[in-house]
Amino acid sequence: MVLFGRVTRIIRRGAGLVLVSTILAACSSAEANRPAITVYKSPTCGCCAKWADHLRANGFDVRTEEVLDMAVIKASHGVTQKLAACHTAAVDGYVIEGHVPADIIMRLLDERPEVVGLAVPGMPVGSPGMEGSYKQPYNILAFDERGATDVYDSR
Repeated sequence: MVLFGRVTRIIRRGAGLVLVSTILAACSSAEANRPAITVYKSPTCGCCAKWADHLRANGFDVRTEEVLDMAVIKASHGVTQKLAACHTAAVDGYVIEGHVPADIIMRLLDERPEVVGLAVPGMPVGSPGMEGSYKQPYNILAFDERGATDVYDSR
């Protein structure tokens, strides 16, 4: 009876390890399948680097390109002045402007709406990369090729 109890515990532990390994492998492969995101930023902007770190921490393969004239990048990606923030990114056919949270980008990539991209205009305190002592409420806007916007999410 004692031997049977020990064998049962060993089998349960082994099954638990297999289950944990399977879950970790699934999570890793989901992250590995995320498209690369290219972040265009000024060489001197610290919050842009923090936002890129936020994306990396959430499984994105982040490539940064330092740009001296961000206005050219924004114009070429359809980002109007009312949508502008400090950095612009491109991921799987979409434009991401400003401090958009990683989970919202993942939702965009899952839902695939017919928009140019998402924007968090300005630099709201408490958004990813702009952490501070308080959190300022902000909207994540979806925008189309005409610059028309709709609230995609709020934080």
